[in-house]
Amino acid sequence: MPHDVISTCPVCSGELAITRLHCRSCGTTLEGDFSVGRFGRLSREQLALLESFLRSRGNLRDMERELGLSYPTVRSRVEALVRSLGFGPRSDADEPVAEPTDPATTTADAAAIQQARQQLLERLARHEISAEDAADAIRALGRTSR
Repeated sequence: MPHDVISTCPVCSGELAITRLHCRSCGTTLEGDFSVGRFGRLSREQLALLESFLRSRGNLRDMERELGLSYPTVRSRVEALVRSLGFGPRSDADEPVAEPTDPATTTADAAAIQQARQQLLERLARHEISAEDAADAIRALGRTSR
């Protein structure tokens, strides 16, 4: 009977890598260094919250009733889940933005910063950089835009 994949080492709490994949249908086996992906890194509690979110079609009031939690608690847990999946703030209003001097330059700068952020997140997903290094680099991008 198959078991759920765990992503954290039970001995040292480091991140586990998947090194072998096998197809039960045709017998093909692949060996390499595979990531569990962003959803595989979620805790059981976060997965339960995500499942509730999907069942309720994103209706936080329905989640509130299903989970027996207050609306603010559901909202903050969903926001924490969104951030743990690597998605940034809900809107640009969540981040302070410098006053524009030249609208054309500001738009180009914002697009370049957004592209740089996306590249950093992709590098993080491929385990090329640590979460701390990615966070520092993203913070530095924010400082250069102000």
